[in-house]
Amino acid sequence: MATGIQVEIVPYPAQRDALHRVRHRVFVDEQQVPAHLEIDALDPLSVHVLARSGDGTPVGAGRLTPDGRIGRMAVLADWRGHGVGEALLLALVEVARARGWPEVTLHAQLQARVFYTRQGFLPHGEVFEEAGIAHQHMRRVLTGAAQIDNAEEAVAITTAVVHRARRQVWIHSRQLDPGLLDAPPVLEALRRFATARHDKQAWLIVHDPAAIAQAGSPLLGLLQRLPSVFRLRQPTDPIDRALASACLLNDAGDYYFRLSGQRFDGEAGLSLPARSRPLQDGLRRVWERSRECSELRAIGL
Repeated sequence: MATGIQVEIVPYPAQRDALHRVRHRVFVDEQQVPAHLEIDALDPLSVHVLARSGDGTPVGAGRLTPDGRIGRMAVLADWRGHGVGEALLLALVEVARARGWPEVTLHAQLQARVFYTRQGFLPHGEVFEEAGIAHQHMRRVLTGAAQIDNAEEAVAITTAVVHRARRQVWIHSRQLDPGLLDAPPVLEALRRFATARHDKQAWLIVHDPAAIAQAGSPLLGLLQRLPSVFRLRQPTDPIDRALASACLLNDAGDYYFRLSGQRFDGEAGLSLPARSRPLQDGLRRVWERSRECSELRAIGL
């Protein structure tokens, strides 16, 4: 997040003007939302967060309504891309978690879906219009695991697990999961992970290098350009080679496990180390029994 930015929960009566000043500039002035829709009866009942710059100027706002919906997320144009929105969102998620709520929901403007996806929000239902703007309903499970049922949810949770990784990512995939690991949001998350300043490491266990090379996955090019980050091995033990499951996890306690690697449906959890750690231990054992997959290292395959 930008240096000097502070995000805090604020009382609505005392900070009403500051909150609405940010929201009015974003929603009314910039997005042409009718002014009478910007303020509603839920404002006095909601939890509000406010982001301020180093000199105290309000630059971002958001709220959590009593029914568990995050909304009115607004960051001034000059402050976008500096982590302000993510800090606001995480502050509201933590409020909901502290209250023991099982999930939080939100209505995301379509151009902001990937932003919310990176923090574990999954798309749900059809696109709809709100205040004249196309939106997608999204939700994030806060207690226990979430069920992943389709390709759209699979791409969303995969993006989140990679984005939320600190320094480590583990991937077990028979053929680099076409349609999932090569989806644009996932590729971008992997690229960001691999090119960040701090030391990063991704361990990939794959079963069919020949099929991967023949398919020419866009992910393969990234793996070849950054061999110091992405390590590849192929199982040799007959039991390991027979594994039909697929798994993705990170060092933040996030995971996405599929009993069948040929399908998208599975189980996922965020900040659930008690569940992700046994999965990681299992992948480590497979890794130690596997061979280096050097044939996928040659540029031009």
